[in-house]
Amino acid sequence: MVDNRHNHSLTPGPIFGVRLKPCFGVALPVAGATPRRSPQKMSSPDSDTLRLSHEELCDRIEKLTCGMMDFWKSAHGWAPIEAAGLLNVSTLEWQSSLSESLRRWISAESDGDLILAWANLGALVEGQLKLFLSIYYRDYAADADAIRDRRGRLTEPDRTTIEPLRQFFVRRIWTVGTDWDTYVSLVQQRRNAIHAFRERELGSFQEWRDTLRTHLSFVRDINSRVPYPDSIYEPRET
Repeated sequence: MVDNRHNHSLTPGPIFGVRLKPCFGVALPVAGATPRRSPQKMSSPDSDTLRLSHEELCDRIEKLTCGMMDFWKSAHGWAPIEAAGLLNVSTLEWQSSLSESLRRWISAESDGDLILAWANLGALVEGQLKLFLSIYYRDYAADADAIRDRRGRLTEPDRTTIEPLRQFFVRRIWTVGTDWDTYVSLVQQRRNAIHAFRERELGSFQEWRDTLRTHLSFVRDINSRVPYPDSIYEPRET
């Protein structure tokens, strides 16, 4: 086994294999940098999630999310220093805590709880997008479409919001067969009800519970596209 944890030259290269849009540089032979799951119609749940109960979905989302956050909050020493600096330990721990909170909404019934359930899921979606760009920070910062403020200054992934993130992923990351825009847009719209003082479409708890299947598939996909020093470090959901 080769220990690459201290090799700072391991900047991830093309992370989407043959479907990569031409924005993340030249292919580098980095262990774990290529997708580790087959492309499919994203925004649709993986077929195996249809057999899982809502409690099992929450268990798997929690374990996989916590595993990812636990690894990346300790990434100093092998991740590029710019990326490691963006991976704030407290923020990653919040993501773990938010994944643990999902189960409390499974049996909830009130509109207030539904608003909070969507807010919980939306924060996890946003956190996954920010984690991805933080890990691939060098590529993101060098990209012509990187998110910038009104003065043209680069916006760090951890300082942006879900809409600019979504737009960047639509333009530069997601492709046909690996497109999560429908899912992210749905969660974003439902989550925004927490900011509204007028009526918004909340959906239903059945919709929210069913969306857990898509969220697990979404987290699996993000996890399969980020590099790990060796497969033994790769987070698992079971």
